[in-house]
Amino acid sequence: MNSTSKIALVGVALAFVAGTSHAAPASENWENSCAACHGEDGKAQTKQGKKLKIRDYTEAAVQAEMKDDEMIKAILDGYLENGKERMKGFRDEYSEQEAKDLVAFIRQLKT
Repeated sequence: MNSTSKIALVGVALAFVAGTSHAAPASENWENSCAACHGEDGKAQTKQGKKLKIRDYTEAAVQAEMKDDEMIKAILDGYLENGKERMKGFRDEYSEQEAKDLVAFIRQLKT
């Protein structure tokens, strides 16, 4: 294989990787995976949010208690309380960067 062919092959490979590694914006991930329970606005005033007594992410006091690394872990691995799953993990759906982006999105919900 000559050098021109190698360069062309590398270009095709890079285009493929760039095309397959597109991450959705955090707002879209929130809407698709989080809003059903946490609410579009983060207030958790949904049927499931009320049933599970999910905390209002717009409240400054709630935000102050939440630690970024714990939030990332909950997004990726899920959340257990008293041995019961309260939230499923999204490790198979989101990268660590996407989880970090969701945390940043949640931080913006504070009023």
